[in-house]
Amino acid sequence: MKDESIKIEPVAHIRTDFCDKFGIPRQAGRVAAATGKIVFVPKYRNPDALRGIEGFSHLWLLFDFSAAHREEWSPTVRPPRLGGNERVGVFASRSPFRPNAVGLSCVKLEGVAHEDGSGDVLIVSGADLMDGTPIYDVKPYLPYADAHPEARGGFAPSPKETLAVDCPPELLAALPEGQREALLGVLAQDPRPQYQHDPERVYGMSFGGWDVKFRVCGERLEVLSLAENQQR
Repeated sequence: MKDESIKIEPVAHIRTDFCDKFGIPRQAGRVAAATGKIVFVPKYRNPDALRGIEGFSHLWLLFDFSAAHREEWSPTVRPPRLGGNERVGVFASRSPFRPNAVGLSCVKLEGVAHEDGSGDVLIVSGADLMDGTPIYDVKPYLPYADAHPEARGGFAPSPKETLAVDCPPELLAALPEGQREALLGVLAQDPRPQYQHDPERVYGMSFGGWDVKFRVCGERLEVLSLAENQQR
């Protein structure tokens, strides 16, 4: 039988404020203020490869679920949207635990910038990828071909309701101004595991070099502490 395996290598990596999996928005575009920077590897750091890209408002990113690699795969998964209690087929989900750990994300292109040592980089928003995620390919989003308003959404027909976020002004003021809106947007998406609802439990997440502690009661999220990570 013919060997149909292929070799694929990253063309770039994305830099974001998401230091680990916990807290990453579950879908791209849900937190518009969550920005990212796509830095191409030296082999593909050619400005001609980006010629014309600024004519497009959005991009598709084909990426590696680099933190979700497993030796074995399962034909069914538990989507967070279903509370982690119901199984569906892996190909009927966006779970990172797939036979091939490949993901697809649509982000908004904010611009192209030139950086010493990195060449031309892409500045994007609405990112839902962990810092350092390998990017296999970048393609333009075509509204006439890629948008399907009549499409059905299966078990996730619409976005979940967001939480109201209470963050003391003195805590928020400690965060760099450019990260404040993004952090509040991430917290409003309710980063907790969907099966956890203990109002007394304190959760922690890392965001852009900061450690965030919070708890959730009903439809409100309360930020308890915000401290700079000494290991950043």
